[in-house]
Amino acid sequence: MKYDLKQFTLEEKLRLLTGKDSWRLYDANGKLPEVFLADGPHGVRKVVDGQTLVATAMPNISALTNSWDPSLAYLDGETIGDECIARDVDVLLALGVNIKRTPLCGRNFEYSSEDPFLAGAMAKAYIEGVQSKGVGTSLKHFALNNREYERLAQSSEVDDRTFHEIYLPAFETVLEAKPWTVMCSYNPVNGIWASENEKLLKGVLRDELGYNGLIVSDWNAVHHSGKAAKATLDLRMPSTWDDTAVNELKEGLNEGWLTEEEIDERVCKVLELVEKKVNADKTKKSVKTKEENHAAAVKIAQDSIVLLKNEDDILPLKGGRIAIGGQFAAKPPFGGGGSALVNSDYAPRNLAEELSERLGDGATVEFIRDYSDTVHQARIRHTSSLLSAAYEADTVVLCVGSNAQMDGEDFDRTTIRLSPVHEDIILNTAKYNKNVVVVIYGGGAVDMRAWIGQVKAVVFAGFLGEGGQEAVADVLSGKVNPSGKLSETFPLCLEDTPTGADTGNGFVERYAEGVLVGYRWYDTKGKDVLFPFGHGLSYADFEYSDLAIEKKSETDYEVSFTVKNVSAVDGKEISQVYVRDVMATVERPEKELKGFAKTTLKAGESKRVCIALNARSFAFWSPALEKWYVESGAFEIYVGASSRDIRLCGKIEIDLPKKDQYCKAFKA
Repeated sequence: MKYDLKQFTLEEKLRLLTGKDSWRLYDANGKLPEVFLADGPHGVRKVVDGQTLVATAMPNISALTNSWDPSLAYLDGETIGDECIARDVDVLLALGVNIKRTPLCGRNFEYSSEDPFLAGAMAKAYIEGVQSKGVGTSLKHFALNNREYERLAQSSEVDDRTFHEIYLPAFETVLEAKPWTVMCSYNPVNGIWASENEKLLKGVLRDELGYNGLIVSDWNAVHHSGKAAKATLDLRMPSTWDDTAVNELKEGLNEGWLTEEEIDERVCKVLELVEKKVNADKTKKSVKTKEENHAAAVKIAQDSIVLLKNEDDILPLKGGRIAIGGQFAAKPPFGGGGSALVNSDYAPRNLAEELSERLGDGATVEFIRDYSDTVHQARIRHTSSLLSAAYEADTVVLCVGSNAQMDGEDFDRTTIRLSPVHEDIILNTAKYNKNVVVVIYGGGAVDMRAWIGQVKAVVFAGFLGEGGQEAVADVLSGKVNPSGKLSETFPLCLEDTPTGADTGNGFVERYAEGVLVGYRWYDTKGKDVLFPFGHGLSYADFEYSDLAIEKKSETDYEVSFTVKNVSAVDGKEISQVYVRDVMATVERPEKELKGFAKTTLKAGESKRVCIALNARSFAFWSPALEKWYVESGAFEIYVGASSRDIRLCGKIEIDLPKKDQYCKAFKA
């Protein structure tokens, strides 16, 4: 169905550029059908008359990305898309691909990775999954919303090369999935509000990246509707509840710096969104049951768990007497706080019950009463009960971490250490039992220096949604072989990170580390880390061999290698391909992720893995040329099990025509 601009008065057109209320688009006095927007990305968060509807709580995006499996990201999106249909939601306000520049960012649990290549690949699959159900999405937050501290006011100041190499590529990749909308961020970008930043919205998003859909504001991110429309922002949300938005648009028209033609361009984008909703309604079918959606949540959670440490192969649990401690064993956190928190009515069983069922008669599993009421509590309760049980047990499993009060929207973490309560209970328990397994729930990196040397195993669960408890029990018991790997570096301490404890001065934050974000920083600077990007253990062992690099063109290559499961158990291995520019005329990271694959291997099985590299795999953004640029010279190709566990290495020489080369007067 096509809508004609002529059927709307100027007043109606102006009102179409802002919401009818908190969640719905203006219907032009009944001329248009209702379009309902709802939060995500970890499940549908639809609010009706102040009440949040119940929905399936899926694994948080930070956990999902630890699976390194785009097919699971697609399943995640598809499952949430089904629930959108069941709840009459037309556009899911998800998902965010902002880079994890600092582990302090309170919203990191909603974001994918410190690496734009991985973030883009996973988010693209998620968007495709949601939109396969005829439900629109909103790619966000464009751009440079990399911390919550002063996000409404503090300008993110970044140079052009860093913006293009680190903070833009994930958006660029996801745009291939044609999200129905893109949401602008709250913060100013280089001194101008994102919602009014014409260079950002029109120059980069529309002209450079070719996005031709609707740009929507984050809620209350618009400061002047006329300036926002001039910058090509189409929809201000939510309603201003008075005529403020309309009057600001009229101001621009009356003063002559905003034209009716520009208003019409913005209105057309709104009408195109309405048309997408109408056309999708013809084919929408919600086919999954609540039980099927929960099963999908469990499946994704299983592959998202990361085994960080497993000394003496203490995991999987072998039976015997097992003591389970910690409040999260009884009530695990489903996710972080804020607009992404899903209202699930699922009641998980105690981890002790789940483990007892899986381990059977060979184990006695006992849950010890909670040692604290909240993660904020300053004193430890019921210590004697837990320590007495630990002394008698063969193995102790402690469930620690954070929850929606510590990881959430609109505030940042102040530390990446566990709470003193949790650190103390780990250390005290380890005095009475040498076989301690720590399970960590949370939204991001954790400083474990105080206690990691005192425990045998560490399992990073993250925020796994409502299926997390079942998935954790599956991994601890060996029913599922862990296959997740970290999508962000776990540094030794906050002080080792590129930004440290700095937060900006309230007016501006300069991205002084440039392109050296995440593992790029630690590897280039030669810093030790607790657990590197891409790290994750398995109950299986894998060998890499037979690297081959086939040249397809001067900047196109196929990298292939063999991965073999050399153990007696089936497993999945995530192999990673990194590229290093050996001698560059600009500062480049030590290496950068340019490909990955997750391969399922039965015991003793070998498979050939093939990963394609193209010009972008070798290029850097040249501000002087205003384009991606590949320098001739030597490049090294690394294949690894993590960014610090390189198994294979090869070398290529790129030799491009001299007319396309600048500055470099030598060959490696």
